[in-house]
Amino acid sequence: MHFDYGYTEEGQLGKIYDLGLLKRLIPYAKPHKKAIFVALLLTLIITAFDLTIPYLPKIVIDQYILSFVYPVNYSETPGNLKDDFNKKYRHLLENGEAPRFISNSKIKKIEIRDLRKYQEKGLIGEEKYYKIPDKFRQVDAFKDANGAIEQNGLRTYILVKDLEGLSPDTISELKQKDLKGVLSIGVFLIVLISASFFLNYWEYYILEKSGQNMMHSIRMNLFNKIQGSSISFFNANPVGKLVTRVTNDIENLNEMFKSVLITVFKDIFLLSGIIGVLIYLNWRLAVISFALLPFVFWLTLFFSNQARDAFREIRRHIASINAFLQERLSGIRIIQLFAQEKSQLGQFKDINQKNYQASMRQIKIFAVFMPSMEVFSSIGVGLIIWYGGGKVIEDQLTLGSLVAFIGYIQMFFKPIRDISEKFNIMQSAMASMERIFGLMEQKMVVQQAENTKRPDRIEGHLEFKNVHFSYEQNYPILNGISFEITPGQTVALVGATGSGKTTIISLLERFYDFQKGNILLDGIDIRQWDINELRSSIGLVMQDVFIFAGDIAENISLGDKKITKEMLEDITKQANSYRFINKLPDGIYHEIREGGSTISAGERQLIALSRALAYRPQLLILDEATSSIDPETERYIQSSIFALSKKQTTLIVAHRPSTIRQADVILVINHGRIVEQGTHDELISKGNIYFKLTRLHEVN
Repeated sequence: MHFDYGYTEEGQLGKIYDLGLLKRLIPYAKPHKKAIFVALLLTLIITAFDLTIPYLPKIVIDQYILSFVYPVNYSETPGNLKDDFNKKYRHLLENGEAPRFISNSKIKKIEIRDLRKYQEKGLIGEEKYYKIPDKFRQVDAFKDANGAIEQNGLRTYILVKDLEGLSPDTISELKQKDLKGVLSIGVFLIVLISASFFLNYWEYYILEKSGQNMMHSIRMNLFNKIQGSSISFFNANPVGKLVTRVTNDIENLNEMFKSVLITVFKDIFLLSGIIGVLIYLNWRLAVISFALLPFVFWLTLFFSNQARDAFREIRRHIASINAFLQERLSGIRIIQLFAQEKSQLGQFKDINQKNYQASMRQIKIFAVFMPSMEVFSSIGVGLIIWYGGGKVIEDQLTLGSLVAFIGYIQMFFKPIRDISEKFNIMQSAMASMERIFGLMEQKMVVQQAENTKRPDRIEGHLEFKNVHFSYEQNYPILNGISFEITPGQTVALVGATGSGKTTIISLLERFYDFQKGNILLDGIDIRQWDINELRSSIGLVMQDVFIFAGDIAENISLGDKKITKEMLEDITKQANSYRFINKLPDGIYHEIREGGSTISAGERQLIALSRALAYRPQLLILDEATSSIDPETERYIQSSIFALSKKQTTLIVAHRPSTIRQADVILVINHGRIVEQGTHDELISKGNIYFKLTRLHEVN
C-alpha cells in the first residue's frame, strides 16, 4: 500500500525562483524600514572596512618596509623626453625641486615602455636610494658614502646597498620613521577590526530583531488565517502539513531575511569594491585574475539549479514526515491495540528514506561545489603568483601590490561562494514562501457578510427552510431540509448513520456554507450574522470531545479572562460536572493531560458541556453527546438538559431513546430528508422508521 503525505502543492503558484513572491514580504517589512536602512548603512561601512584591511599590508610594504626611491635627473635629459615625462608622470615625483626622486611604489605606475625609455636615457636612475633623517646628516658613516646625493649641501640620500654595512641598532634608529609608520598601520588595523566587530554585532542584532518581528507577524497572520478557515480547509490540509507551514517554513523565511535580503548587498558591494581596487592596483593583473570568472559563474549557476530542486524535495518530505508523525502519534493507542508498530515503522522508514535520499542529494551537490570553489580560488592565487611575481621581479609591480592582490583575490571568492549559498537559501525560502502565501490565498474560508446584522434579542428561534447541501458536486447530503424550533423548545434529530444529522449541525455552526435555502436564527439568515457572535450564541457538545493540556478551568473558559472563578463554579453546577471536579486534588484548577487521558470519557463529556454553557448560549446543541458514556453520567447530562431546556432552546442529536424521549419534537431524517416528526409516543405508534430505529437500539 502506498502512502503519500507530501501533498505536493509546490509549483502551483509558479516557479520558486519567481522573485515576485518577495513583494509579499513588503507589507511585513514596512514597519521595520528604518531598522533595515540602518542595517544596510552598517553593511556599507563594514564593507568599506573589509576592503581597507587587505590594502594596509600594501601600504606597510611599499611605503615603510621597501621605502626606497629612484633619482630623476632633469639636467642631462633631452627636452622632448623631459616634456613627455612632465606631461605624463610629474605628479608622481616626491618633490618638485632638485634633487628629484620618485618612490618605489609610484614608479610602478609608469608604463613599462616609458620606464625603460626613461632609464635608457638617464632620466630615471636604476639605483635605489634611501632618504636619511635630518639628525643623521652629519654622521661620518654617511658623509663619505659612495654615490650619496646632497640636498642643501648635506648628504640626504644614500644608496640602499650602503646601508648593508651598518649595525642593526644604527639601521633601527635610522628607520625610526618607517617603524613608527608600521606601528601606526598596525594600531589602525586593530582599531579597524575592533570597529568592524562592534558594527557587525549591531548589524546582526538589528537584522535578527527585524527578522524575528517580521516572522512573528507572518506567523500570527498565518495562524489567524488557519483558525478562520472552514472545516473543508482542514479536510484538505493535514495537521502535520499546517504545523510545518507555521514553524519550519516561516523559519526558512527568517533565514532568508537575515542571510540574503540584506547581507547579499554586502557581498555585491564587496565584489564591486574588490574589482575596482584590483583594476586600480594593476589592470593587467586584474584581467588575468578575472579570467576564471566565467567558469566560476557557470559553476555557481549549475549547482544552484541542482540545489534548488533538492531543496524543494526536502521541504516536501519534511511535510510528509510531520504529517505522518502527527497522525500516528494521535492514534498511538490504536496502533498499539492492534500491534501494528512494526508495519507503521516500515511506512515511516519509507518516508524517512525518501527524505534521507533528498538530503544526501543536497549534500553531494555541496560536497562537489564547495571544493570546486576552493580549487578555483587556489588557481586564481596561483595565476597571481605566477604572473604578478614575475612582474615584481621585473620591477613592474610592487611587492605590496602583489600581497594585496593575493589578499583581495582570496576575499573575492568568498562572496561568490556566499552568494551561491544564499541563492540556495533563497530557493528554499521561496519554496516555503510559496507554500505559506499559497495557504493564505486559499479560499476555503467562511465568508463574513460586509454588513452584519444582529437581532434585537437573542432567543434561540431556529428555522431551516428548504436547505440543500453537498460536500462534493453530484453527491447531495441534504435535500430540502425544513423545520422550525421555537424559543425554549427541545427538539431531537434522529436517523441512521450518514443520514445528515451532523451535517445539519455543521451548517448551523457555519463550518460549511449550504448551497441552497435559508437558515434563520432569530429571524436573521445566519450568513448575515457576525460569525463570532453566531458561534457564541450556540453551545455545541460533540461526541468526540477534545481536551487541551492544562487545568479544567482553562478547558472550560478556553482562556477567556471575562469568565471568572464564580462563573465557572456556577457553570459546573449547571452541567453537573462539579460532582467529580470537587473530588480532584486541585478542584477546578486540576491539571489534565492532552486529550484528557487522565480522566474518563464521561468526565470529558461533562467538561465539554460546561464549556458549551460558559458563553451563556441561547441555543444548546448536543451531537451524540451521550452515545459513549456510562448510564450514571448520562443521567447527569439528562438532568442538566432538562433544567437548561427551560431557559434555552435545545437541539439533540442522539440514538438512545432515553436521551430523546423527553424532547418536545423528534425529527426523523433519512437520506437527507425529514421523513417523520412528532413526539416519542406519536412516532412509536406509527410503527415506521423511528419505531424500527428505537427497537433496533433496544435490541443492541
